[in-house]
Formats: sequence, C-alpha cells, structure tokens
Amino acid sequence: MADSSMSLGALSDQLAQQASDLAEALGSPLAAPAYLDLVRRSQRVDDMAGQVLKLCVQQSRDAGHTWQEIGDLLGVTRQAAFQRFGKPIDPRTGEPMDKTVHMADAAQRAITIVTDVLEGRMDEARKSFNAQVLEAFTDEVRGNGLATVTGLVGAFEGFGEGEPFVRRIGDHTVVDIPLRYEAGDMKARVAFDTDEKVAGIFVIPPEIP
Repeated sequence: MADSSMSLGALSDQLAQQASDLAEALGSPLAAPAYLDLVRRSQRVDDMAGQVLKLCVQQSRDAGHTWQEIGDLLGVTRQAAFQRFGKPIDPRTGEPMDKTVHMADAAQRAITIVTDVLEGRMDEARKSFNAQVLEAFTDEVRGNGLATVTGLVGAFEGFGEGEPFVRRIGDHTVVDIPLRYEAGDMKARVAFDTDEKVAGIFVIPPEIP
C-alpha cells in the first residue's frame, strides 16, 4: 500500500504503472491459476486508487472546497464524505480522532446480529448487547420497530446488494448493511462500543449517512 505522505504525482505514477501491468496481464493467455494473480493485481490497483482519491479530497479541502461539493461529486452526502475522508479532532483531547477499525469481524458479527433480530432469535441477539441496549431493546420495542418499517416498505425479502460498510465513528465501530424489502431498500445499522458490544441497532433509509 502506498505511503500516505507521498505526493499526488508519485501516487498517480504508481497507479498508472499498476493499471498498465494489470491491462497487460489481462491481454495475455491465462491458465487457471493466473486468475488469482489478476485478483491480486486488481486489489493493488484498487488500493492505490483509494490513496489517490483520499489525497485529491485532502487537496480539495485545503483549496477551500466544501464537504457538500465533494459529497455531490462522489454521489454521497456531505456527512458521508466527511466520515470517509475527514480528519475530526477529538474535543476531549484536541488530538486527531482514531478512525482505525479495530474489529476485524465487525461486518460478519453485525450480519449475524441483524439476522437474529429480524428472524426473532432475540435470546441469541441479546448475548451481544451492552447493558443499555439490553434494557431498552425489549420485544415490544422490536415489534413496534419492525411494524413501522413494514408500513413503509413492506415485507423483508433479504439482504441487499453491496458489501457492509464498516467505519469508526468516535468511540464506536459502525456497520451499515443493505436490506431489501418488497417496496424499497433500507439498511440496518449496528454500532459496537469499545467493549465490542452492541451499543445501538436500527433499520433506517439508505440515504441517511
């Protein structure tokens, strides 16, 4: 992965070279094992492109462009753009906030918990709740919440397209999971606290950042 301190020109040169290598490999006759090499090369290009995009966003901010402008260009809200690329300062310490996701299994755990909640296996789901959620998220609260969602978009049909979106927000690891209903899409949001317990679980419209 590229060093984040590298210049945009140097990163772009590396990206161009890796993309060229990938294109050359794609144009060559392939035996079955070589397809895994294409995956490896594609992952390198994707990682490098992410570094270039991050630096371009930083330079755009330094030049005075707003998060709204950047979000509009990327097709997301300004809050979503900030959450992905921003550098928030912790008001408690005055230091940059840690945005590193430390829960390697956050996405899979969130999927399991959401599945248990939607399918009514609350005894299993509650094993992952922290004390506050355990007290607040009663069967009545679950039933009322699911009824509200059903009234908006109909019956639940399954998980939607796309991978879960995992990021660090403040002290929480937050996972968004696409959901598919008969009359529209929603997403489940699961927030884990520093003890890796569920600190919040919601079903919300997909446009909410």
